[in-house]
Amino acid sequence: MRSDWSPSVVPLGVHDTVYLVVDSSNSGCVWREAEVSSTDLETVINDLIKGEYSDPLCVVAFNSTENWSRDVTSDVAREIQDRCDLAYEDVPPWLEDLVHRHISPERQLPLRLA
Repeated sequence: MRSDWSPSVVPLGVHDTVYLVVDSSNSGCVWREAEVSSTDLETVINDLIKGEYSDPLCVVAFNSTENWSRDVTSDVAREIQDRCDLAYEDVPPWLEDLVHRHISPERQLPLRLA
């Protein structure tokens, strides 16, 4: 047996990308528990907008089939901002910190005076 082998923690039949949220609570930072069917990007974004997380810090995507993981918080924050903009709504108060931390403010370019 190889010494660097470890058993898979991914349930059988799950081959899509899984999105998990790191949430801050009084007891510290935790990976929020989620049903396997609720770890797709659309569900995670909708749950964030609905306020299902107390103080979300980041969103991480995992794909065990393709052997990669990455922090997708900036992409999720941008999507939340875009959805709120399209609906002519403010970002919900519980997501303001997340969105503002991960979306760089628009840079205004100076105009050249003639």
